[in-house]
Amino acid sequence: MSKPHYLFLLASTREPGHEGNTEKLARRAAAQLPANTTQTWLRLADFELLPFVDLRHTAGTYPAPTGDMARLLDATLACTDLVLVTPTYWFSFPSNLKTYLDHWSAWMRVPGVDFKASMAAKTLHVVTTSGDRAKSQPMLDSARLCGDFLGMRFGGALWGKGGPPGAIDADVAALAQADSFFAA
Repeated sequence: MSKPHYLFLLASTREPGHEGNTEKLARRAAAQLPANTTQTWLRLADFELLPFVDLRHTAGTYPAPTGDMARLLDATLACTDLVLVTPTYWFSFPSNLKTYLDHWSAWMRVPGVDFKASMAAKTLHVVTTSGDRAKSQPMLDSARLCGDFLGMRFGGALWGKGGPPGAIDADVAALAQADSFFAA
């Protein structure tokens, strides 16, 4: 069994240097991971996310990604656990996370990269905040379905009350759940 390596993909679009409620909740959960667990934290806003171009029915394959897209692919392949740290925006993912997920379709078709089989050995987790848990459900369903498509284990969703900065501090139930979220 390989050493645990958690990749936390931060999808918030808050200004740099301003930790949002979702990130705060994720960091609380991550603090409970065993000391020997590797943690990689990547802020999608720091990457040049190229628009996804669907070549499946024309070229059939995709060239190996370069630049930031190659860094994201490498980080994704290197982890044992992928944690989508994403506030709920309009009942869904922020656009940067949706773009990252769209590129999974390309990465499945890069010669020499067995992306789908590699992802099947991983666990997908989601940490999110929103004003109302029910409003996050479409996004959570979408994340689970993306993982299911690749055969990933779904490690669950951690939801907390979002809103203005610091709102998560008042969500005692979410903070308590964070303390044991990765223990399952």
